[in-house]
Amino acid sequence: MIHSDGDESAGVAMTNGTGKARIIEADRSQLSWDLIDLDAWLPADHLARLIWAFTGTLDLSALYAAIKSIEGEAGRPAIDPRVLLALWLYATAKGTGSARELDRLCRQDLAYRWLAGGVPLNYHTLADFRVGQAAFLDKLLTESLTALLAAGVLSLEEIIVDGTKVRAPASRKSYLRAGGLEKAHQAAKDRVEALKAEVEADPAASNRRSRAAQERAARERLEKVEAAREALEKLQTEKEARKKTHAKDESKKKEPAASTTDPDARRMRFADGAVRAGYNMQVAVTADHGFILGIDVTDRRNDAGFARPMAEAVEVRLGKTPGRLLADTNYATAEDIEALGGRAENPIPVYAPPQPMSEDIKPESLARRKVRLEKEPPAVKEWRQRMETPEAAEMMKKRKRIELVNAQTKDRGLAYLPVRGLVKAKAIALWHALTHNLMTAIRLDAVTMNGMAAA
Repeated sequence: MIHSDGDESAGVAMTNGTGKARIIEADRSQLSWDLIDLDAWLPADHLARLIWAFTGTLDLSALYAAIKSIEGEAGRPAIDPRVLLALWLYATAKGTGSARELDRLCRQDLAYRWLAGGVPLNYHTLADFRVGQAAFLDKLLTESLTALLAAGVLSLEEIIVDGTKVRAPASRKSYLRAGGLEKAHQAAKDRVEALKAEVEADPAASNRRSRAAQERAARERLEKVEAAREALEKLQTEKEARKKTHAKDESKKKEPAASTTDPDARRMRFADGAVRAGYNMQVAVTADHGFILGIDVTDRRNDAGFARPMAEAVEVRLGKTPGRLLADTNYATAEDIEALGGRAENPIPVYAPPQPMSEDIKPESLARRKVRLEKEPPAVKEWRQRMETPEAAEMMKKRKRIELVNAQTKDRGLAYLPVRGLVKAKAIALWHALTHNLMTAIRLDAVTMNGMAAA
């Protein structure tokens, strides 16, 4: 029996058969002082301790150099960037992607409290740190991969490249076409001018501050609409270019639209067939253990043509040429295959299944295709011959590794981006790449992690 006041024990007879039982009841209204030993409560092999140890081996001088608060001078002490770095690595590993949620966990969860170590935090500081360190995170990714490569843990014998869609925080209603954007732009412009005039004319300081805040919000709205107009112009230019080669297909499509809340996000088709606002994330991983070698975020709807830039980015990052590149059908174009496989020095053979030929192809089309194939560059002809061998079939079985990597990162929250814009989206992707590599190293063994931390 449970009473409406929440006292579950009130309806239970507190007797032991001989008399009234003597018990200590819960008293949640009593104020008390608790002695908490965070270090003793957290297990010695806890992930939070491993991440904290890892961050202690990193060169964080660039983060400390950016701190303006100096000892001996006026100013409030800054939060230790190592604490912020460790918190976001641990939060990413646990699938926490909200700065507000992380702020709450730092007060209520033991592991997060242990990492914070009593440092005063707020969600603004946490959010700003997460999206403001893209350059440092990219450098850290390079250093950690270089350490793994030097330790012999990471192999570039085969690398796999692929693209995967991630959702963007833009609603369907935020997408407007040319006419709607013009109306929204004019309305936002009028709103900014009206609020600005009110602020200048209002004699009351409190009202003036309130109006100033409204003006700032209206100005930000105007900036987003203007960015959406620029994005729409880009989409219209792309559409005109596609009309030259696919006029029939383009005539069936609607006019392009851009989002007024996230102008960089594009409407694209996801793996489940649904069309949503999103970004196309490009990933390069090793075929052995699935370490992420490179990650990028783009607004392109398809993956064709990314094989070459992704392979070259890995080569530049690690200073070593990959042995082979594995990709899905249509990912590597003929230009990619020729550019990578036809290099005079350090060629990179491409393994990607060719587009299957239609069974009901007409004889004249078959003849034209034969002529076209005869004119292909030597590297492309070699690729076609290579993909007919049993070796290529065995090699392509390794491509499933990247599907596992994509699934793991999305399980940690990368299926949805909580930020707007390509720049911030790239920062989130880098957090996930670093966290994934760290978790992979920990999963392999402690020696691997030590090699990674040596960076």
